[in-house]
Amino acid sequence: MNNARFPISLHILTLLAREGGILLSSDYIAGSININPVLVRKEISNLRNHGMIESKEGKNGGATLARPAADILLSDIYHAVQQTSLLGNSRNLPNPDCPVGKQINQHLDDLYKDVEGALLRKLGDITLADFANKF
Repeated sequence: MNNARFPISLHILTLLAREGGILLSSDYIAGSININPVLVRKEISNLRNHGMIESKEGKNGGATLARPAADILLSDIYHAVQQTSLLGNSRNLPNPDCPVGKQINQHLDDLYKDVEGALLRKLGDITLADFANKF
């Protein structure tokens, strides 16, 4: 993955899973991750839109899991934050007269799909509860 959204979101969800329904503030979560609370709130909003988090605004607000950690797969989290292909995208238009250039993008696309499929299968075997229990 070529951005930090997955580890940030997984960190947020792991904290929430371990707290078992207690509302955690974005400031508290940001302190654990050591990032700006604005970034935490952005990810909380995204995870809320994907049905993984419930949140309450205000002084006594915070976030909690919207469903049991055992019902959230790491592949669900990946899909919620994925913005680009795992290995990136080729924007190059190679020479169509070259034996490699005329086929490289198709073969790269196939390779990327295979790699991402393997990743998703692995992440689909792990629940948030499984991951949170490591701590």
